[in-house]
Amino acid sequence: MSQQKIIIYDTTLRDGTQREGLSLSVEDKLRIADRLDRMGVAFIEGGWAGANPKDDEFFRQMGQRSPAEKQRKAELVVFCSTRRAGTQAKDDPMLIPILGAKTNWITIFGKSWDLHVIEGLRTTLDENLAMISDTVTYLKSQNRRVLYDAEHWFDGYQKNPDYALQTLKSAFSAGAEWFVLCDTNGGTLPDQVGKITQIVYDQLRQWGCESPQIGIHTHNDAGLAVANAIAAVQHGATMVQGTINGYGERCGNANLCTVIPNLQLKMGYECIANLTQLTEVSRQVSEIVNLAPDDHAPFVGASAFAHKGGIHVSAVQRNPLTYEHIAPESIGNLRRIVISEQAGLSNVISKVETFGICLRKEDAACRQILQKTKELEKIGYQFESAEASFELLVREALGDRPQFFVISNFYVYCNTDTNRTDGMVNSQATVKVIVKGEEHLTAAEGNGPVDALDRALRKALINFYPEIANFYLTDYKVRILNSDSGTQATTRVLIEFSNGQRRWSTAGVSDNIIDASCKALGEGLEYGLLSEVRYVTPFPAEE
Repeated sequence: MSQQKIIIYDTTLRDGTQREGLSLSVEDKLRIADRLDRMGVAFIEGGWAGANPKDDEFFRQMGQRSPAEKQRKAELVVFCSTRRAGTQAKDDPMLIPILGAKTNWITIFGKSWDLHVIEGLRTTLDENLAMISDTVTYLKSQNRRVLYDAEHWFDGYQKNPDYALQTLKSAFSAGAEWFVLCDTNGGTLPDQVGKITQIVYDQLRQWGCESPQIGIHTHNDAGLAVANAIAAVQHGATMVQGTINGYGERCGNANLCTVIPNLQLKMGYECIANLTQLTEVSRQVSEIVNLAPDDHAPFVGASAFAHKGGIHVSAVQRNPLTYEHIAPESIGNLRRIVISEQAGLSNVISKVETFGICLRKEDAACRQILQKTKELEKIGYQFESAEASFELLVREALGDRPQFFVISNFYVYCNTDTNRTDGMVNSQATVKVIVKGEEHLTAAEGNGPVDALDRALRKALINFYPEIANFYLTDYKVRILNSDSGTQATTRVLIEFSNGQRRWSTAGVSDNIIDASCKALGEGLEYGLLSEVRYVTPFPAEE
């Protein structure tokens, strides 16, 4: 296998933020940049200085950091376009904040496709070549190093290869060091990407570049961003641009969490120093951008190494290679044994081991847990998506489930206020809990009945268990299980919690959606406390 270095260029902070519904504060961008640096990416594209106050402030704060706080390894990059048509780079005010960002490297993008030059820029083909050359030359004169992004490269080359190559030569002759081929519309196929990348590599050699530095920047509109990035690497590219979790405009960018392990583990390239941090970084970034992680994402998803079928589990226990293409630990992920109605004793034994519990097939508790699981799933529970509820079930079967509290009863009331003009429905909840043999009754208002119930429950428990203040809901799902029963249908509620460091999910099932929600809420708080048991001493179970 090759030991060649592949440069990883992360554009989560710029291209990734173009995803619909994704927005980052300055503090968010600083946190992500620090995390990427610790993982070992080579370049971090911070944004377009001058385009918005947020990016200006990001570069200002990065520049004012003390030596101890500054990036230890990664190069920070500012992004912009070539100068405007009909002016000179030295006179273009757009480049003032770009230079003011004070980064060693600047990425500029220029038009490769004659269609965009004529219809987008509304200028001549010759002027576009001058814009590329003049901008690179000027930035070099200001002691900056330049990466040139050839926008719409593959579309432009296929429509007019001679002109596309002229644009690239303009950047080359002016002193650009990297030549990044962009599949901006995301519709090119891997064989085309490979063929054209090879042509560019050979052309750069003909122009006198002994070791061409070619980058690849792909979008996922055809679902091929990762495949296209790999195809480019196989034909001479030594830089891959992409984003964490594939965030980006439209269908997203090449997902670095998929590209990196494929290149490093399967193809033998050196990409990042700390590959075992990849899963953690993926989940931390999803937390910062406030988007639910994709549990089924390759490599880093929570389900990427999950095994559900009893035959699969049994085989994986003997040899993980039977159903795993890599060791999950190599990218910081974990093997998971999923519990469901398809489970066998092997599933139960393997799963409870993750809880620190050792069971044998001949143990009565093992079959009891399996039977109880199947009975509950028959009425609507789903433990493969609610592993916290399953652990509580296991501990109860083993007599090892601390009773932190009992929800004695609850009452939820909703009404419309005729004095309000916004149409809001007022929701109130009253909850009675038993803690240490004493009843405590509390009430709270909320934005809807479930929120009111959550607030009332927390209010009743917070004085006994202050840790609850750190638990918050990150997802709430409702599933109607027998829709043919109409409004009397059975409802399953899945709730995901987090304490900022980890996530856990619980389930509740009932023909009453509020009751199902209460069950999931109660178990979610209970499991959070169980996980914090070394910090809190639970009250003994009630007789």
